[in-house]
Amino acid sequence: MLLVENLSFGYGRTKVLNDISFGLGKGELCGLFGPNGSGKTTLFKCCLKFLCPDKGRICFNGQNIKQMKTRQMAQQVAYVPQSHTPPFPFRVEEMVLMGRTPHLNRFYLSGSRDRKFCARAMELINISHLAREPYDILSGGQQQMVLIARAIAQDTDLIFLDEPTSALDFKNQVTIWKTLRKIADQGIGILACSHDPNHVAWFCDTAVVLGPAGILAKGDPKEVISQNLMDTIYPNTCQVKDDENFKMVVPSGLIRDPAKVVKFPMNPKGEKLYGTR
Repeated sequence: MLLVENLSFGYGRTKVLNDISFGLGKGELCGLFGPNGSGKTTLFKCCLKFLCPDKGRICFNGQNIKQMKTRQMAQQVAYVPQSHTPPFPFRVEEMVLMGRTPHLNRFYLSGSRDRKFCARAMELINISHLAREPYDILSGGQQQMVLIARAIAQDTDLIFLDEPTSALDFKNQVTIWKTLRKIADQGIGILACSHDPNHVAWFCDTAVVLGPAGILAKGDPKEVISQNLMDTIYPNTCQVKDDENFKMVVPSGLIRDPAKVVKFPMNPKGEKLYGTR
């Protein structure tokens, strides 16, 4: 559904993407992972024709995006940015309904079918109770969920999400990733950028890891998210724990050695003696 071949891009003399190649299949949830400045957002912008690559090609469903018009692309791929500031205080249901724009007639009039897509998307993300609320007064996390619902309502073959859970609490992070997993299982291809290696390891079918020199690793997250990779990206920062096929990345030194714990002196009453001589 998505094919990226030998993609390179730079801002002036600063090279950001170098010979990037990977594919995304039908019903596949792919996690795009890497440190700040590795080019994840730039890769998204190239795939969406916001930027023109220096070389390489990008195809949706076998067609080069250079040959596709904006409306045609919008019917095939939806995009959820990191943040969005609307110029007008639209209601949540109106924001989600905007996802149907590529499918409307030339007069841009929505019908009952479009409103059903909107209602189903809000129900799937569990924001139906916010339908009549102004989008601009919502919290950052709630706004992000609205944007994800809008992408679902767009009903495309591909969805790109740039850090979809960065503004969400832990419960909603898990809810969104479970929802993305459910959407992918229905045959939608999803490319989701994340800074959390655990999300990639727990929910994704494949992983693409970017570094300053290009792709550092790609493939099954169970193999890609390794101690060697994490040491390369974040030296002396974290440990990869693999317990009964469940992988988790934790901070280094999180588990303390009892023998190395500093004990404070105590007085006869069992109280700690701070600053005593």
